[in-house]
Amino acid sequence: MIKTERLTKHYDSLTAVEDVSFQVGPGEVLGFLGPNGAGKTTTMRMLAGFVTPTSGSANICGHDVAREPLAAKAALGYLPEGAPSYGEMTVRRFLAFIADLRALEGARREQRLAHGGVLDQTIETLSKGFRRRVGLAQAIVHDPPVLILDEPTDGLDPNQKHEVRTLINDMARDKIIVISTHILEEVDAVCTRAIIISRGRIVADDSPAGLAARSRYHNAVSMQLEEPGQLARARDAVAGLPAVAQVEVSERDARLTALPRSGATILPALSELAARQGLKLKELHLESGRLDEVFRSITA
Repeated sequence: MIKTERLTKHYDSLTAVEDVSFQVGPGEVLGFLGPNGAGKTTTMRMLAGFVTPTSGSANICGHDVAREPLAAKAALGYLPEGAPSYGEMTVRRFLAFIADLRALEGARREQRLAHGGVLDQTIETLSKGFRRRVGLAQAIVHDPPVLILDEPTDGLDPNQKHEVRTLINDMARDKIIVISTHILEEVDAVCTRAIIISRGRIVADDSPAGLAARSRYHNAVSMQLEEPGQLARARDAVAGLPAVAQVEVSERDARLTALPRSGATILPALSELAARQGLKLKELHLESGRLDEVFRSITA
């Protein structure tokens, strides 16, 4: 388990993190979200033992990070922001160096170092995306039970992001994983739970679905028309439905979005209205909610 209790960090008059408490258990992938400067990276660094808290405590697998730093770090794989490395080393040499630090030996060492397509290139010649993947490789080379990953897909192309997210989902079966990110699609892709931090404090702690349900777009219905000329008539008809609170219109793609009154279900009524009005639809779908809108409303 990862456990923090009232974790706080002050830099002179600046409060970077204040009174942060949470627990993460096996099988959970926790997304740690917040705007720039909210305290995400400082919290990650305190969990990893690289920054000493002003007050409070952090615990990794039963080991207090401040009082038992070696035992805590032995159970931890950490990908820091920017993934610092030694540019003049080849990937193979760098990972072997990390394996030495992690005391890997014998067949287990060989097995953990056997994979990779750029092992003999120097790190400084790699693209940003491949350097990020090397950073992830060093974090998992000793197969730790706990992973703390700060912006794990930063700089990766869409294919590489998919590979990393697949890897995280595969590892989540028997690991505790905390991901600091500002990419909201990452939460939907890999996280079972999300904490939002703002101005150093936790302001939300819920599942991705639970957060999405806080959105005013939860159970909204989006309708895209084949004929833009029908948009004005469709807007007036939809706005007249008693369960519809608001209608948003995008003329660019001939789309309208109907927001329901609190607790209302409007998809059947809109489907029936479209048929009755003779509206030609490209698309009609129910929204689960928009994390970006929830994020903005919580952290603004």
